Amino acid sequence: MALNLQNARFIASYGTVDGLPAPTTPEVAFVGRSNVGKSSLLNKLLGRKALAKVSSQPGKTANVNFFEADGISFVDLPGYGYARVSMAERQRWANLISGYFAQERSFNLVIALVDVRLEAQKLDQDMLAFLRENNLPFVVALTKADKLSRPKQTRQVELLSRQLEVLREQMLLTSAQTGLGIDELRRRIEKACD
Repeated sequence: MALNLQNARFIASYGTVDGLPAPTTPEVAFVGRSNVGKSSLLNKLLGRKALAKVSSQPGKTANVNFFEADGISFVDLPGYGYARVSMAERQRWANLISGYFAQERSFNLVIALVDVRLEAQKLDQDMLAFLRENNLPFVVALTKADKLSRPKQTRQVELLSRQLEVLREQMLLTSAQTGLGIDELRRRIEKACD
């Protein structure tokens, strides 16, 4: 049965780990650097233009945001890395991310977003190493693929596969602008939450 994500809705936003709700449904978490396009991809995936707040400024997602669609919780975690915020706020975000993963949750799938236009960043390598070490099921969504030509996309996928030490099959080219890779991402989520 195909996922029906058209009735997606915002559930709640949490600024501390203590406040996170106990899991009652399968969970799909979104992680990635600030400004990698998490909120844009989530909106495209859920078929809603402004469900998750999008900004041209890095660091818009400052809390753990929960959305629900078709009995699945979609968890938008704060971006890591560059953002023009205080060191204290960056530390709070890091604590939220690590606190979320330290809890007993279903972790059906983690979607790790990486900008396909760049070489692998240290923080992305660290996140993927963490997911592997903790045996968390994940897929790498290579965002902003519409900004590159087909040959350049292919070269970047090969490069990032080596740099991130991720099998090609675990990577998907995606674009929140054109919808590239969205149907395949939905299929991966459906399989993980079945």
